[in-house]
Amino acid sequence: MGCLREGRAAYYDIGVHAVAAAGLSGALLALSFPTFGPPAAAWVACTPLLIVLSDIKSLRRAFWLGLTTGALYFAGTLPWLTQVMVAFGGIPRPVGVLVNGLLVAYLALFPAAFAVMVVVLCRRLGSLGLLGAAPFWLTTELGRLWILGGFPWELVGYSQTDVLPVAQLASLFGVHGITLLVLFVNSVLAVALVGPARHRLRMLASAGGVLAVVVAFGLARLADNRLVQAGDPLRVGLVQGNIPQDQKWDGDREAQILTRYLELSRQSTAAGAELVVWPESATPFSFESHPASEEIRRFARDAGVDLVFGSTQLRLEPEFQLFNAAFALNPRGETSAVYHKMHLVPFGEYVPFRSLLSFVGPLVEAVGPFSPGLRANTIPVGSHQVSAAICYEVIYPALIRDFVRNGSELLIAITNDAWYERSAAPHQHFQQAAMRAIEQGRYLVRAANTGITGVVDPYGRVVARTELFETTVVTEDVRLLTELTFYGQVGDLPAYLCLVLTAVAMVVARRPRATRGSP
Repeated sequence: MGCLREGRAAYYDIGVHAVAAAGLSGALLALSFPTFGPPAAAWVACTPLLIVLSDIKSLRRAFWLGLTTGALYFAGTLPWLTQVMVAFGGIPRPVGVLVNGLLVAYLALFPAAFAVMVVVLCRRLGSLGLLGAAPFWLTTELGRLWILGGFPWELVGYSQTDVLPVAQLASLFGVHGITLLVLFVNSVLAVALVGPARHRLRMLASAGGVLAVVVAFGLARLADNRLVQAGDPLRVGLVQGNIPQDQKWDGDREAQILTRYLELSRQSTAAGAELVVWPESATPFSFESHPASEEIRRFARDAGVDLVFGSTQLRLEPEFQLFNAAFALNPRGETSAVYHKMHLVPFGEYVPFRSLLSFVGPLVEAVGPFSPGLRANTIPVGSHQVSAAICYEVIYPALIRDFVRNGSELLIAITNDAWYERSAAPHQHFQQAAMRAIEQGRYLVRAANTGITGVVDPYGRVVARTELFETTVVTEDVRLLTELTFYGQVGDLPAYLCLVLTAVAMVVARRPRATRGSP
């Protein structure tokens, strides 16, 4: 209780203007993502926070300011989680708000840690310490990617997915490279506003020069466009079954749901599809143990196509295991591969800190006991290999890179976003998936139960995209590609070098200054 009182006192001692600046940064970060505001907001979002941090010496106050920024940032990008828990977890809205608030509070710790690191460096270097903001922020995003299983939703770099000349930087350094660029510009703006006058023009010129080089590279890559003519062509059909979440597992609707998927698939094969993709959990039953699975195999045989779809797989030996899986059938109707989802959704497929959340019993009981997969295996399509990320796995850059390193020539994403209804979540999810296409130089095809279903080319351009909650099929030509981007070769090594740089900076900044005349 004493620590809590001290923290509250520190918060009130910060000053209204500082708290307002931190809140403004959090709001601008939230506004950088769909469906709220423009991507341009991200380029100035952290500047207000950095300005007030430059004038603060207390690490405790820095922590509270960063926490304020983080709270508004994540409360603004994740409000849909409450509706998911209330509508499908069977818990009262106040409890849903509380659980969502706990997640937001946890995620806000990362911007809080960022603020502390900035102040530590500013203590040593003055306002020029603000230039450490980019590697510091990236370090906290890497933490958000891995700690406690990770929840890397809407990293700052995703805000620029639709700004294609800037987004091409991801082919070199991934989404983390774009995060670095955006935070670097923010830090330069802050230094220009509060730093030594003699450095201001030089700082602004440096930032402008870096940004110009990035845009020039992006425009050149887009103009080159050779990846859309490279490789072998493949016509893909993506089925959006549009099954409401409260009907998906209704046993009385099994035949109706399966009939819808098969009819839509036949429309696609009539339009020339060679590979048909259904969404996550498309079958209203566990595929291998249900008699109706033969109808699906018969469709693949009769149409002479490959089929990838989501279902569950149950194993009883050597122990009970339930997997969220992607099944692949070849044109003979045989199972050619099964991929098990590796990154499970918290509060959807497992409950973190389950023993501590007994007060939300209905939610805990409703979450299935899924087991994570262990291998990023690919799926054969003829003589080629493709991959199928399930649901929010597509927001893990390293996993998608593993697929490509294992031979994937086409990125498939299957998901069921019916949970999120008409919130910002389906738009945010699609945006993050599109970044993977740029990073890996691959076409990405995405089948979503209620949308957004679509095709993204290797440059991040959306070739086709459905609306939410429409029953439809998308049939488009893609290319099967084998060339690796620079990011595909080196992965997140540059990002982890930033983590090392951050650690070194913190050690050096905390070291006592040597006094003159000392031996």
